[in-house]
Amino acid sequence: MVQGTQGAARKVLLVDDEPSIQKMLVHALEREGFEVRAVGDGEEALEAFTTFEPHMIILDIMLPKMDGTEVCRRIRTTSDVPIIMLTAKDDEIDRVVGLELGADDYVTKPFAVRELVARVRAIMRRVSVPAGQRQDDLSYDGMKINLPTRRVLLDDREVDLTYTEFELLITLATNPGRVFARGTLLARVWGDEYRDERTVDVHIRHLREKIERDPRNPEFIHTARGVGYVFR
Repeated sequence: MVQGTQGAARKVLLVDDEPSIQKMLVHALEREGFEVRAVGDGEEALEAFTTFEPHMIILDIMLPKMDGTEVCRRIRTTSDVPIIMLTAKDDEIDRVVGLELGADDYVTKPFAVRELVARVRAIMRRVSVPAGQRQDDLSYDGMKINLPTRRVLLDDREVDLTYTEFELLITLATNPGRVFARGTLLARVWGDEYRDERTVDVHIRHLREKIERDPRNPEFIHTARGVGYVFR
């Protein structure tokens, strides 16, 4: 059984209107020890998000009643729960829109169940890292980061980050001056490096819009041309 800090099973909300995919993923995730609730449309997803209180959401984009991008947008107004979106194989627009709205990752259909489960486990492991294993407080020129509470303050103003944005920030901020290649950030934050590196660029841009006083002239996260990013 995959458990959280209080010993309870980690909960996954699966949102997909295809019964065959629901059955396959519920079986695979429960076999890995997760508690799973599966729903088939966007309205059910929002209701289940409130009542089930999942630790992670797997969210298809093409849904009845309300599409996945709108579900993601509404959830992000109140929560930074990790979200993995399921997208059509060649629909780059959906993937980019999902990332822009705050999704943490995406998997394209058709997908290998092992790959999806591995991504779920990787994110769950990072969510469950005990605070004592990392420095609790970081402070840089008006920015304060508290790791146990996952709070970020800029000039004493709280900054609302998604799960992945926070993970990107602490990966960079705990290693100031170190240049991280995009592939390294993919491996550190998403758990693998076998995906489009533009995933990193989209999240970095979104992160800069939240933590930089002037995103066009960043103070904290700088581009290492041709390589990746560095925190200074």
